[in-house]
Amino acid sequence: MNMNDMVIISVDDHITEPPDMFDKHLTGNDLESAPKFGTDENGKSFWTYQGMYMPSVGLNAVVGRPLEEYGMEPNSLEEMREGVYNVHARIGDMNANGVAASLNFGTCVGFDGGKFHQAPDKNLALKHLRAYNDWHIDEWCAAYPDRFIPCALLPTWDMQATVAEIKRIASKGCSSVSLNENPTKQGLPSIHNEYWQPMWQAIAEADITMCLHIGAGNPVPHASMETPIEAWITTMPLSSAVGAADWLHLSALSEFNLKIALSEASIGWIPYFLERADFSHSRHKFWTHNHFDGLTPSERFKKHFMVCFIDDAYGLKNLNELNEDLVAYECDYPHSDTLWPECPEHLWEQLKHLSELQIDKVTHFNAMNWFRFDPFKNTAKEQLTVGALRARAIHDGVDTTPKSLGGERPLAMDEVARRVTSGDLAKMFARHGQADEKSKSAWGMSK
Repeated sequence: MNMNDMVIISVDDHITEPPDMFDKHLTGNDLESAPKFGTDENGKSFWTYQGMYMPSVGLNAVVGRPLEEYGMEPNSLEEMREGVYNVHARIGDMNANGVAASLNFGTCVGFDGGKFHQAPDKNLALKHLRAYNDWHIDEWCAAYPDRFIPCALLPTWDMQATVAEIKRIASKGCSSVSLNENPTKQGLPSIHNEYWQPMWQAIAEADITMCLHIGAGNPVPHASMETPIEAWITTMPLSSAVGAADWLHLSALSEFNLKIALSEASIGWIPYFLERADFSHSRHKFWTHNHFDGLTPSERFKKHFMVCFIDDAYGLKNLNELNEDLVAYECDYPHSDTLWPECPEHLWEQLKHLSELQIDKVTHFNAMNWFRFDPFKNTAKEQLTVGALRARAIHDGVDTTPKSLGGERPLAMDEVARRVTSGDLAKMFARHGQADEKSKSAWGMSK
């Protein structure tokens, strides 16, 4: 096997939703009251919904820009690659990157649909959440069903509606949902409360994977508002450890065969996390009365949790400390961590020491099994390799040349660059009247 022979499935990418997202799925007042796309006098794109303001945040969509222009831009769709918000252009970008299939999280309403949870009119929020799922499943993913893994949102503020939505999306072939890893941040009971029992049962019966994406629940750790923002970005994946420990102790794992994916969490930290969990259990199980059904915490984790990585050479060197059947790759297009359009080159260098079977598992087998997704149902495997997809992109004229769109002005002579801090992001929200704690919590900025 060589790099061009790989078949790559990314289990974590993102969409910046197009302005006409709801047009085909709602009518009348339901459409009029749905989230609205707008542009301010400075050309900055934003969404509004039930009194909330959701601005475009640049690091969400810097793909294709020179690294020197990374920052809080781009501000508008015109400053982004078309593949960020157009499904047909996205396929071209996937081909150029050698990615056969992709699971996409939303942006404007939050990875977990948090804006629907914050909306005061929950009757409308339920209608709009369902319409969002219809757009995502029936329009975005259905445009190329062999290339996208659908991932829906759930109205978990209403358990009866949640169970109904699970059944509805399952009937559409959707095999994953995106949830807040810590629902107490949404004003809901913790995952250890009996409130969630109907959802666990419905999720298990439908064999749906629950994706817990960083940034939706537990704040990303950073020391203060004066912390340089790069320090905050460095610790982003580690925030998943808090949620992982919480969900590892979920009693429903004893009753149901639940499947959990830690999205955008990386894998290098997990061997020590599991070692620590086993050690803690051995020292404290006699008074905490945690039994894990006769398993060790690490054994339970390796049974119920899929983990994924963007760039993690250390984790792949220690694959034997994980369950190699539950490790998957993620591209993170179009966020700032993405290595597009050179993901195959970086990935190959980090896993070429593995066996051919292990490479197949990490690049696509595990994702296919965990999400019940078959990209080869209608398309031959030979057409979905890195080499075949890139040949198609060349034929179609997909341009991957970095494009400058302005960015920050260059420094004047003798001017000293000021470090950007975590507080600067809070100031951005404040300028637009969105400095409430829920918004800052979503970006890991709660005090």
